[in-house]
Amino acid sequence: MSNEIATHETFKTGLAKVSDTFYPMIEQQLTGNGIRMDDYQKTCVMNAIAAINNVLDTKGISWNSPDLDRNNITDILLKVAALKLNASASPREVYFQLRNVKLAVPNPSGGKPIDKWVKQIEMGIEGDGNDAILANFGRDVKTVHNYWLVRENDEFEYPMYNGIEVTPPKWRPTGKGKVVRVVYPIEKTNGNIEYLISEREDVIKNLIAHVNNNLMNETFGIAKDRYNATPEQKKKINTKKKEIIDKIESLGLEKALDDESLADYISLAWREKQSRESMLIRKMRNNVTKKYTKDFGNAFVSMTYDETTDEDYKRVRKEINEHANSEVLDFEEVPTIEQPKQAQVIDYDPVKEEQEVLTPDKAPEPEQMTFEGTGTEGPGF
Repeated sequence: MSNEIATHETFKTGLAKVSDTFYPMIEQQLTGNGIRMDDYQKTCVMNAIAAINNVLDTKGISWNSPDLDRNNITDILLKVAALKLNASASPREVYFQLRNVKLAVPNPSGGKPIDKWVKQIEMGIEGDGNDAILANFGRDVKTVHNYWLVRENDEFEYPMYNGIEVTPPKWRPTGKGKVVRVVYPIEKTNGNIEYLISEREDVIKNLIAHVNNNLMNETFGIAKDRYNATPEQKKKINTKKKEIIDKIESLGLEKALDDESLADYISLAWREKQSRESMLIRKMRNNVTKKYTKDFGNAFVSMTYDETTDEDYKRVRKEINEHANSEVLDFEEVPTIEQPKQAQVIDYDPVKEEQEVLTPDKAPEPEQMTFEGTGTEGPGF
């Protein structure tokens, strides 16, 4: 019995230390960006830490692991707080998974940068997370009503518009067949109801974006990698990529997902029968909620949303993270220009009114976080 109590106390101490370390940083950065952290945002951060702890514990990784990118975790917790996403909501609004990411880092002995593999937590917004963002930040949105899943054998009539007057859609569900469209009834603050509709066939745009992302580093054996490819090789690679995208467009959504020649470029979650329908419904829902006009009331929250949901931004950021400092630039020194004797590093604290100028020899070492124990508490996956 005493061992169980000791283990429980160790776990609580470890998770409490994690929370005590991250909470002040998140609150400080939100305050520096003009956001007062409310109780619900604190709850979102606490639930996110518990969920991330569960992911790390499942993989046997501690918060003190030298391979764990803790800066990335801070960034994720900041996004969770700013967007008010709850990892413990049911259905989930946000999920976390562990990725191995290769980063190019400076070589301690000089010369060409070296590759280093680190473990990063990756955040994804679930369909209900986009619903929550729409409900919290949608412009003039009062209520996001339950969405309709309209199947191919259902009776459905589209809404009719006569100027600004709207005749509501009619839907008689049968529960038979594939989901062909998703309808969101949105109640506005002026009392009007707006009906947002997303079609199944339009998800082919999401599939093409998904394949483009998977093809980013593909060379088809023409070159060792795309960074060392010659202009002629790059031209051949781009031609092959275009052929794949053109084939998807010509086949259409369903046939493209079933085509074996495209299987290497489409994830299993899209292709497998048991997960395909859920994936397509999620994409239809996202296509409705993500495009609706948002009013975040704060530039930082707006930027955070764009960083989290913009696939092009995430793809570019991933490329920068993986290949930053990978090219050594050799500049010829110009003797007529006096070189600075010592570079200055500015340590900026958004809470302080002034900036403190530190020289490299006086700059503080990064603080090392020490946590005791991990546990299995947190939502399951």
